[in-house]
Parts: sequence; C-alpha cells; structure tokens
Amino acid sequence: MTQSTHQILIIEDEPAFRNVLRVLLGVQGYKVIEAETGARGAMEARNHKPDLLLVDLGLPDRDGLMVIRDVRSWSPVPIIVLSARTMEEQKILALDAGADDYITKPFSAPDLLARVRAALRRGACGAQQGPILRFGPIRVDLAARRTRGPNGDIHLTPVEYQLLECLARNAGMVVRQNQLLREVWGPGRTDDARSLRVFIRSLRTKLEPDAPRPRYLLTETGVGYRLCGSEFTELEAGPAMSGSAQETLQSPP
Repeated sequence: MTQSTHQILIIEDEPAFRNVLRVLLGVQGYKVIEAETGARGAMEARNHKPDLLLVDLGLPDRDGLMVIRDVRSWSPVPIIVLSARTMEEQKILALDAGADDYITKPFSAPDLLARVRAALRRGACGAQQGPILRFGPIRVDLAARRTRGPNGDIHLTPVEYQLLECLARNAGMVVRQNQLLREVWGPGRTDDARSLRVFIRSLRTKLEPDAPRPRYLLTETGVGYRLCGSEFTELEAGPAMSGSAQETLQSPP
C-alpha cells in the first residue's frame, strides 16, 4: 500500500486543530476523514476502516478513552492519542484502553508525521511470520498476533507484539534500549525511554506470573532488556492458534 492510499481518521472537536491536521496530512499524501464527536468517530471508523486513528481525549459527547475501547473491541487498527492531558496516569489509561501511542499537545509537525509513519509501518507488519512463545501457561503466536492464557484471550497491542518480536529474535541476549526504540518507534524516538518502560511494564502485567518480580522480561539496568528464563519457551514456527483476539494495550514497569 502506498502512502497516498493510507486513510487517517481524525477524531477531534476543535475545527482549527482539525484543519491544521488535515492540511499537514494531506500534503503528505494521506487521505483524511474527520469526526468532531466520539459517536461520529466510532461510526466513521466502522464505515471507512481507516489505516490509522488520531484521537483527542477531550471530546464533547464522551471521553476519547471510550472511543478507543469501542474501536479496539473490533479492530487492531493503530491508534494515536493527541491530547493536552500531560499527566503520566492519563497516558497509561489511554495505552491501557488500546492506544498505541500518545502525543501531548502542542507538538511539532515532524514528530507527529514520524509517529504516523511508524504506526502505519507497525500496522502493515501485522501479518508477518513470527515465532510462538510460551510464558508458562501463556502462549503468544506472533504470526497471528494472538495471545492466550488459562483464562482465555489476553489482549496485546501492535507495539507490544513488535517489542516481543524484537526481544524474541535475540532471546537470551541483552537488547539495548536504543535498539528497541529504533526498531519499534523509528530512529527519531531513540531517546523516549519513558514510552519503552510503559510498554515493558504492560507486557509484564499481562505475561508474567508476578509482574513486580519478572521471570521472563528482565531489565538489564542501564543497558536494556532481555527475554529469557528457565521456563521460557522454545521458539516454534508453528501454525496460528485457534480463537480470536483483538490487539489492545499497555502499561509500564
């Protein structure tokens, strides 16, 4: 899919801000769809099946978190939050609701465009082959992007799957923080250690038997992270698991 065929849905209630985004994205060749309310945004998402959503949290009819949860319940489409809310708790809530990235207003045009490109790349990689990982009773099929545990599906986001893929390629070895940031977010985000910590924490919450005392996703202080552990599973090139799973979210260590 070429850049000119990517559709981006903007869910934002401020007309002036929507106009800026429309012009910025249009110049880059993206097709832009707009919605000024959460209800309209959810409807446009279902009708147009866009390649990416840009969602404001402060919408007039409902919180943007509700929109994210609604879309994430049926689609793994990449979602980037654009919000004036600066508290880390708000960022974690958005990621846990199903967002893949969080940008605080005001932001620069190059930063936004870089994150849009990274999110679209992650979305395009969703069907690539990958190994099957086992975390005790939890099984992660990286090819099908499905995760199951003893109690059923476990929802991971596209970013979380990409982090696991990068760590799995180097299983047992330390992967430097800047390498993870470069591979998952792109070369422009190699100093964003906070986002990486948020996603690693979320993966531990979802996959580790005891998240505060990780057994598989280990931190190598001052260097990076390592995927290992005595129960850490062989990498298999096996078939996709049965069962459906939506790709949802993240939180930190």
